[in-house]
Amino acid sequence: MSTAGEMGLAAVVAAAVAAAGLIAFGLVDWPAFNSSNVTQALTTVGQVVTLAALALSVWLLRARRAVVAAKLLSWGALSGFVTVTLGMPLAATKLYLHGISVDQEFRTEFLTRMTDTARLDDMTYADLPSFYPAGWFWVGGRVANLLGMEGWEAFKPYAIASIAVAAVVSLVLWSKLIRDHVAVLVATAVTAIALAYASPEPYSAVLVVLLPPVLVLAWGGLYRPGRSGADGWGAIVGTGIFLGIAATFYTLYLGWAAFAVTLMAVLAAALAVRANGMRAALDPLLRLAVAGVIAGLIALIVWLPYLDAMRTGATASSGTALHYLPDAGARLPLPMFHFSLIGGLCLLGTVWLVGRAASSRRAQALGIGVVAVYAWWLLSMAVTAIGNTLLSFRLEPVLLVLLGAAGVFGFLDFARWTILATSENPRVRAAIVAIGALGAVAFAQNIPQVLASEITTAYTDTDGNGERGDKRPPGAASYYDEVDAAITAQRPGPRSDTVVLTADTSFLSFYPYFGFQGLTSHYANPLAQFDRRADAIAEWAEAESPDALVQAMDESPWRTPDVFVFRKGSDGYTLRLAEDVYPNDPNVRRYTVTFPEKLFDDPRFTTTEVGPFVIVTRVG
Repeated sequence: MSTAGEMGLAAVVAAAVAAAGLIAFGLVDWPAFNSSNVTQALTTVGQVVTLAALALSVWLLRARRAVVAAKLLSWGALSGFVTVTLGMPLAATKLYLHGISVDQEFRTEFLTRMTDTARLDDMTYADLPSFYPAGWFWVGGRVANLLGMEGWEAFKPYAIASIAVAAVVSLVLWSKLIRDHVAVLVATAVTAIALAYASPEPYSAVLVVLLPPVLVLAWGGLYRPGRSGADGWGAIVGTGIFLGIAATFYTLYLGWAAFAVTLMAVLAAALAVRANGMRAALDPLLRLAVAGVIAGLIALIVWLPYLDAMRTGATASSGTALHYLPDAGARLPLPMFHFSLIGGLCLLGTVWLVGRAASSRRAQALGIGVVAVYAWWLLSMAVTAIGNTLLSFRLEPVLLVLLGAAGVFGFLDFARWTILATSENPRVRAAIVAIGALGAVAFAQNIPQVLASEITTAYTDTDGNGERGDKRPPGAASYYDEVDAAITAQRPGPRSDTVVLTADTSFLSFYPYFGFQGLTSHYANPLAQFDRRADAIAEWAEAESPDALVQAMDESPWRTPDVFVFRKGSDGYTLRLAEDVYPNDPNVRRYTVTFPEKLFDDPRFTTTEVGPFVIVTRVG
């Protein structure tokens, strides 16, 4: 079977296992994770079972027994591991990790938009193409449509299933690069690390699990000493496809991956020149160019509408997506010196990368990836001097999976050397296997604790049904269905025909209205001119009369709100908005704009009160 065919079959198996697991979890009324240890206990049981199945597949593959069955078992067990590790702790809530809070709010909004339409529309702003890569969200929208689910409700199962699929595809790719049984071990370790440190951002997690084998693949295609120039082109095509997919999923990881592959090509060219003269540099550079062209063509699938709009649209005076520098981004990460299981694995991986740099192509590829992470991190800290960052802190999961993969190879080498040094003593072999197995269980069962804050938020946030997973009284979002009913009663037709101005932007995560203003400038489309819109809102609030307000809105260069959803304050109707205050940390300042009630005391506006909200609809 071809590699692509095997990946496709593995993806189907993973999706089926994830679907079956999530459906089974949903049949029982579980207690909330943050108020009971039941789901933690059952998660651990599921993890042990799936890890045992993975261990059996390793034994079968190493012994070359029932190879096809062993592969199927490894695919099912790895996807089952993902499903139980994320799905069981979240079984009593409809929300994914981090609920509907902060970053997860705009991600849910994006999936809601892509569920409502197959066009690459912006998640918030009307009449604009998407600025954020829509790939993962577009596929999720089609999944939600197929299942007949709303976008917010599809987020959790789709996120878990997509990570499971990516993990199994990664396993297949590893198996084409190294021995099958070793591939299962390293893919399992990388998946576990990604679940612990990358899963809250699912559209990046699907790339994180693939990055280590892709770097090995890319190095194999770019650096081919003593081999025919016709070899390795399949690896280049595969690298280009991955970079293209990264471009449609997550711009930051595209940038870093392209940087790492370019670093590989430059190093390969330098080594080729040293061995064979200047002309030898052309081959790796040509291969890099071909990978780049493939990636660019795939990237255009989601980027072309935005690039076309840029030709005529006015961008913001300065982008703010890169205006964030938390403490983690201001210092180099050194996980190999942390006293923990992940720290120990990273330390072992660091030793292996250094020790095998001259003899192992895997070590070279992973080592270049690690160097690229640190180079990007230093560059990110350096560019703070000119008012930006490169969001290097988001690369920490990448560093962990690279060092973790290296740590697995280091552990296997160490085990091999120890067994040989003890004349293949079976007791030593058994002890090493036991240490590895217990270490895997110890790390796996702690993943829900690493994610405890994100899991708790999934239970304490109010979902689109107006309920909390922990069964406690819901927040103001429980009135959203009444707000939606009031709006649709006054503006019949598709919700996407209505622009809403509200500071409760999570409303847009559940219902596919367009917004006049986004959550913060950092997630706003540059073509939307976030700062100018904020100024316009402040000016509208200062209007002296309904006539002045209507005139100011009609003179706006953007499509203006059809509906306002305010909170009622002591001196009027309020909106709590945000502005960028980078380089401060936090990088967002909240402020309140108050509209006098008299501005809407006019036949051109209809006012409705729902719970803590005041809905003002423009009717003329």
